[in-house]
Amino acid sequence: MNPTEAARWITRPRPAPRARLRLFCIAHAGGGASAFRGWADALPAEVEVMPVQLPGRENRVAERPFDRLEPLVEALADVLASVHTLPFAVFGHSNGALIGFHLARVLRARGRPGPVHLFASGRRAPDLPSDRAPTYHLPDDAFLAELKELGGLPQVVLEHEELLSLLLPVMRADVAIHETYLHREEPPLECPITAYGGLSDPKVSRAQLQGWERHTGGPFVMRMFPGGHFYLQDDRAATLRTLSADLHGILASL
Repeated sequence: MNPTEAARWITRPRPAPRARLRLFCIAHAGGGASAFRGWADALPAEVEVMPVQLPGRENRVAERPFDRLEPLVEALADVLASVHTLPFAVFGHSNGALIGFHLARVLRARGRPGPVHLFASGRRAPDLPSDRAPTYHLPDDAFLAELKELGGLPQVVLEHEELLSLLLPVMRADVAIHETYLHREEPPLECPITAYGGLSDPKVSRAQLQGWERHTGGPFVMRMFPGGHFYLQDDRAATLRTLSADLHGILASL
């Protein structure tokens, strides 16, 4: 893949010539690379933060979003093959955690280097079934009502009708990724997994986060933060302090 194409997928808010580790960040349903604005300035200088920009959002809003997991992750794996010359970790929040997990599996299947660490944030373990009926096919009003009930969007978006209407197609596609996912049993990942979650998240319980432990053959850690599903926005400073400490630990092991 040529550098111009890769740059559409992977943003580089702060080039880090001394970086020893890259952190690919994948946002929640409907979210884009801007969800990680400012992270590069708050995390270790030896970590290059590289938010992923999926089709259908922000500067890629004119592109059709993926509505199924496998083709999305296959395309993302192609992108990473052209940019991950350094060891890398993945931080995925909510839908992004599922994408990051499946990305690690696809890279392993291809015989490619995978992440040295997976941060799975705000999502139940991938083998745990949903306790709700699918919603991605519902009419707009009913679909939005479900999103509001589940707390699946930041409040600033819910209060902005014009922005909400622009986000609807990508939200529907992202929810379809989540709701049509069928888990297949495979050996656990070799990399350690750290699960992050909000103490008052109505979507994901502590037990559901703990389930990520089954998916690593390495160390597992769970960290809980005050706040709900968007705890990482509720107390951004605390989240980034903790993540920074975790990244320092990874750097020490390289």
